[in-house]
Amino acid sequence: MKIAVIGAGAIGGLAAGYLKHKGSDVFLVGRPDSVEAIGKKGLHISGTRGNLLIRIDIFPELNKPVDLAILAVKTQDIEKVALENRAHLRRAAILTTQNGIQADKILAKYVPKKNIISSIVMFGSTLVEPHKLVHNFEGKWILGCPFAQNGDLLKEIAATLNNIFLTSISDNIMGMKWLKLFLNANNCLPAIIGKSMQETFRDLELCKVSMRIWQEGLEVVNKAGIELISLPDFPLENLMKLVNMPLEQSAKIFSGIMTNLSREALYGSILQSIKRNRPSEIDYINGEFAALARNNAAPASLNERLVQLVHRVETTKKFFAPDELLKNVREFMPPGGESNGRNPISQA
Repeated sequence: MKIAVIGAGAIGGLAAGYLKHKGSDVFLVGRPDSVEAIGKKGLHISGTRGNLLIRIDIFPELNKPVDLAILAVKTQDIEKVALENRAHLRRAAILTTQNGIQADKILAKYVPKKNIISSIVMFGSTLVEPHKLVHNFEGKWILGCPFAQNGDLLKEIAATLNNIFLTSISDNIMGMKWLKLFLNANNCLPAIIGKSMQETFRDLELCKVSMRIWQEGLEVVNKAGIELISLPDFPLENLMKLVNMPLEQSAKIFSGIMTNLSREALYGSILQSIKRNRPSEIDYINGEFAALARNNAAPASLNERLVQLVHRVETTKKFFAPDELLKNVREFMPPGGESNGRNPISQA
């Protein structure tokens, strides 16, 4: 299988590097800074599997036919990439890797729907420099067809990717992607204060904000009638238990989980984009809850405010102090330590 990985960032670089290391016929497509750095210095991967220096071809565009194109750019860049590489993409199977739920819908405007395979990345990686990245933690790679029945091509791709990460196939990939949205929704807080995940979530007050993000998001999803499907390493039951606990209790549990995700400093995708002076995907994460709320006459005021704060950081290039962030969201936090100020949240 001839493979192109489009996007040489944290996820794309890691996937391409490991595939090359395992002997796959793979090359990268990246931005000029990545093309120059990786072309000259190779791809350096450190972290959970030790240190690797991988020599891999990298080009500024998809310049030849492939069997599989792994699309590892940000959601907001999909349209541009699809237009620039349309000739070869229309003849390839395309695997999306983006956070949120819009990637497949955007891509379907430019390529045949039957060619699109959606995926959920449960492993974590941080781009340190254009040619250096850290593999922070392991996790599964979940695949499924968003517009058609899962078939033999999906199984073949899953078997190929299983050489580098444990893969699984989902019959309801969109239900899983909605649940994954909750995991990504907390990345806005480190992005606003400019700190690692570990530093951010040692602060129990910020962990309480995380729980309120989930509570509000779940209320909106329930109102819209969206079914959430358990992820292999994150059952829906875990989310439900945490959102229905008193905030003091759930914040401590959440803090313990997040501060132990990685030995190395872990930076979420939103903050990584900001540090590289590029637009983040906040509109496709917390902004997704806000948009869903507007369409279903449900409030999502906290998520709306957090989207605004991330955009302010992007514009001003100035991070908030933790107490400034807390001051900006205080009106959306319930008094005392109750779970949500209402009845316990249920998932239909």
